[in-house]
Amino acid sequence: MPSSSTSGPVRVPVRTIPTTIAMVLATVLLLLILREVSRVMVWIIVAAFFSVALYPVVGWVERRIAGGRRSLATLLVFLLVLLILAGLITAFAVPLAKEGTAFAAQLPREVNDARAGRGPVGGFLERTNALTYIQDHQDRIKAFASGLTTPAAGVLQGVATGVAGVVTIFVLAYLMVLEGPKAVDGFLNVLEPDNRPRVRAVATDCAKSITGYLSGNLLISVICGVLTYITLLATGVPFAGLIALFVALADLIPLVGATLGAIVAIVAAAIHSIPALIVVAIFFVVYQQLENHLLQPLILSRTVKLNPLTVLIAILIAVELAGVLGAFLAIPVAGMIQVIARDLWDHRRGRPKPEPTVGEDETPAVQEATNSVETGSSVVTG
Repeated sequence: MPSSSTSGPVRVPVRTIPTTIAMVLATVLLLLILREVSRVMVWIIVAAFFSVALYPVVGWVERRIAGGRRSLATLLVFLLVLLILAGLITAFAVPLAKEGTAFAAQLPREVNDARAGRGPVGGFLERTNALTYIQDHQDRIKAFASGLTTPAAGVLQGVATGVAGVVTIFVLAYLMVLEGPKAVDGFLNVLEPDNRPRVRAVATDCAKSITGYLSGNLLISVICGVLTYITLLATGVPFAGLIALFVALADLIPLVGATLGAIVAIVAAAIHSIPALIVVAIFFVVYQQLENHLLQPLILSRTVKLNPLTVLIAILIAVELAGVLGAFLAIPVAGMIQVIARDLWDHRRGRPKPEPTVGEDETPAVQEATNSVETGSSVVTG
């Protein structure tokens, strides 16, 4: 006799409901915590990138100089980094202090000349009718200037936070480099022995992408700053050191940094004289073409190995998601994603066949060998 089956609503276990609610609440709580500690997370990410860049240098010092002592090698490398930073700051601070003193001394005269329409600034204001605009909107400009003085406490707080961030990043990077081998070995010990070489190789390629990007980007910025300083100095533009420093720092920002620095330098040259404006504008047009079509593609093709379209898309998406920090991290993160994706593709699609084949008909190799043996035996017997 056939049995009739009745279908009804499936009963959900009672404990599944509170478990689901608890998981949702835990996810919301985690997102809130990440939002509150977002600044610290940014510091950790930046420190991780710098530690990856310094990791091979510390390894070389550990093998060649420190006699296998990781702590001594890390200390020596970070002391060298501090000396280099102090030297760069001193090299820029001395001329900037001189130029700042000169600027403060000649500021009253420049203001009087500008009001009277004399000098480079006054001539520039006269040519652009800016002086007339300032005179017609004095009340509005004064209100705007008074409003700028109100957030002074916020500016001081931002400066203090920035100094604390730099110190924190430096300490975090030091500890990451010092404890890096232990952390890597501990992570690899969790994996199966067969997967450890593959994970180590992928991590090494990702680290090479980060190291190549940071060192290459820094080198390009130094070249841009030095050439800008020489050009401004040759054309007689005042405060060449200050402007060149700003251009070098702005050039660290992908996509828009070079343009931002060029605008500031061109405006300064325009205020100085028309010939300086023409020379500086031609210099930045030529240099940006050189940087975009020679320096950056050469570095990215040999380190990060990304084509220009991928670089542009990665920067646009990262800027939309994380602002300036996203612009800094877009290229190395895209390089890491490419390394991981290529490894997954090679192991999914590029692995050898389970059974090797021979010829266009893809005859199994074992069967082909058997047929060859049988053919040879029949020839001998005949």
